[in-house]
Amino acid sequence: MSRLLYIQQELKAPKGQYNQFGKYKYRNCEDILQALKAPLKETGCHVTLSDKIVMVGDRIYVEATASLYHNEKCLESTTAYAREPIAKKGMDESQITGAASSYARKNALNGLFATDDTKDADSNDNSQQQTLISKEQLSELSTYCMDVSPEGQELNDLGKRVTAAYKIESLDKLPANVFNNVINRLKNENNQ
Repeated sequence: MSRLLYIQQELKAPKGQYNQFGKYKYRNCEDILQALKAPLKETGCHVTLSDKIVMVGDRIYVEATASLYHNEKCLESTTAYAREPIAKKGMDESQITGAASSYARKNALNGLFATDDTKDADSNDNSQQQTLISKEQLSELSTYCMDVSPEGQELNDLGKRVTAAYKIESLDKLPANVFNNVINRLKNENNQ
């Protein structure tokens, strides 16, 4: 089993934060990094996070990259973006950039380690069903894979990796909240 797959299977990053305004639980970058410590130690790996500022049109984005290393060799990396709002009440400009950086880093980590919202069997709140990808998203995923590999081998390989990582029986059972991470990761792999 690859180190990345092992870490993806072992990583349990509960949503330890609570948004009073929106009344929802969430995890931040620090929660994921804390949860990664044990699996990283077991595999002898380490993670690096880096940011760079990019302009897209007239907007500023933070481009965050999360990379997994073993023996100074990069095994895998994922990039995610977060747009800086023009203004955010109660924040100065450096705080706005920092918030965008944290959000982009969290999404890069989510993409790299296939962080999901699986609940333990003992969880008390099983009332909310997780939204699955739409038919359009499934079609987009299939179309992209076929564009990359017309023989369909890429789709089969991706399907096997994704279904194993998310412990689902088929791609149509993929949680909607991780669709963008899966597509971005596939695109990153094919651009290397």
